Amino acid sequence: MTLDEAIDAFLETGPYAVVGASRDRAKYGNKVLRCYLQHGLKAYAINPGAAEIEGRSAYPDLAALPEPVERISVITPPRVTEGIVTEAADAGVRFIWMQPGAESPKAVEDARDAGIAVVSGGPCLLVVLGYTERD
Repeated sequence: MTLDEAIDAFLETGPYAVVGASRDRAKYGNKVLRCYLQHGLKAYAINPGAAEIEGRSAYPDLAALPEPVERISVITPPRVTEGIVTEAADAGVRFIWMQPGAESPKAVEDARDAGIAVVSGGPCLLVVLGYTERD
């Protein structure tokens, strides 16, 4: 599967989860969540240190979500991403988009070994969907 095909498959249907969602509007973990919402896509925030982000409930991990999610965007340091891959496999995630800076060769390899389709080494979701900074 080419990178463009992987991105198209990822965006095919939601809901989505943003692992590494942030309360800080200047951080990419917040912007990625807002990008999904700007495009009318259902997205859950995953942050173990937050109860709410952008007026929506935040969840400590994928297992705590109110419904299964097969597609996640990850905005975490590479070492954290490696642990997220195991959690994602356990939660039935089928697609992971490792946003630039979140990926590591080990995380990509582990995800693929678990049968999870990976988007990495390409553009950010903000570029692909188009993101506008708003209040």
